[in-house]
Amino acid sequence: MEKISKSVEETLAVAEAFAARLKGGDIVLLHGDLGAGKTTFTKGIARALGVEDVVTSPTFTIIKEYDGRSLRLYHMDMYRLDGDVTELGIEDYLGRKDGVCVIEWCSLEALEGKVYNVYLAYEGAARRIVIEE
Repeated sequence: MEKISKSVEETLAVAEAFAARLKGGDIVLLHGDLGAGKTTFTKGIARALGVEDVVTSPTFTIIKEYDGRSLRLYHMDMYRLDGDVTELGIEDYLGRKDGVCVIEWCSLEALEGKVYNVYLAYEGAARRIVIEE
């Protein structure tokens, strides 16, 4: 699926529509340059899941957890991580049936389960959003 978003609200709407297909244990990998809209896309997923908390980038905390109506949101950011990340416990979240993992800047390989890759790229003043299963 490919969409062009001309605003933050359109990016949120694309993410909300996409989130309707997510099930517990799914993993969403977000790819794109700084400022491309990865956290905004995550906010749209959160809105679809019924998360009421304010969703912010987990750049410095690495992992943020949010309660939704029926699924939790595990939002991770691996931008500042180098080398072996197994000691951080990120793998403990992957595949959990009680939630969905959304990972920005993922450096993990061989992920098990349903994995979606979402690519966000600048397209002039707009953003191109490509979602691959």
